[in-house]
Amino acid sequence: MPTVALVLAAGRGERLGHPLPKGFVPLAGRPLLWHALAAMEAVAEIDRVVPVIPAGALGRYRTAIAGAPGLRKLAEPVVGGRERQDSLRAGVAALPPGTTLVAVHDAARPCVRPDAVRRVIAAARAEGAAILAVPVRDTIKRVVAGLVVETPPRAECWAAQTPQVFRVEILRAALAKAEAEGLLGTDDAQLVEALGVAVRVVPGDADNLKITGPEDLAQAEWLLLGAARGGHE
Repeated sequence: MPTVALVLAAGRGERLGHPLPKGFVPLAGRPLLWHALAAMEAVAEIDRVVPVIPAGALGRYRTAIAGAPGLRKLAEPVVGGRERQDSLRAGVAALPPGTTLVAVHDAARPCVRPDAVRRVIAAARAEGAAILAVPVRDTIKRVVAGLVVETPPRAECWAAQTPQVFRVEILRAALAKAEAEGLLGTDDAQLVEALGVAVRVVPGDADNLKITGPEDLAQAEWLLLGAARGGHE
């Protein structure tokens, strides 16, 4: 059952405050994108890894992966779009023939553990759609115009992570519906949910953080260097 990982790295990353596009910001001696590609490469269940990069960044991308060891599953990069959903659509359109499962991963999550990726792939293979997520620790407030309108039960609230894995026909149908209805999701599962498809939640790891600000880079570097010393897989 061929499984392809799409690694989305077309974001600009303004909140990071770095002159480079987010995927090319240095982290532990390598570009951020390289770490995410290597994480997908390390998962035996993934057959191909497709990077989605910003327009005009092909030269920078070639430099970023030049001489990178061990990226044998890497496909040619795909040019993404302005919105994350545009990049997802471009990546799905470029999937190799015969793809049955698509694992969509953010390049901004360089510390995902291979075991977590294996677990979410297995869940999607069995049920059609699955995401990594972690229970929230804080009480969540839904706020409108500066006022609390709801406090959802904390036990029911989870923070979504990537990769998010889907059968390819489900993801294509979700993208088509979103385009027809003008839906812009904040993650891929939201589009699949709009189809009425159940999405299985697979417990992830707190280490699978998303790089948003400079403090996240420091934490990710600490985690990656710890893993290199044998701190965790």
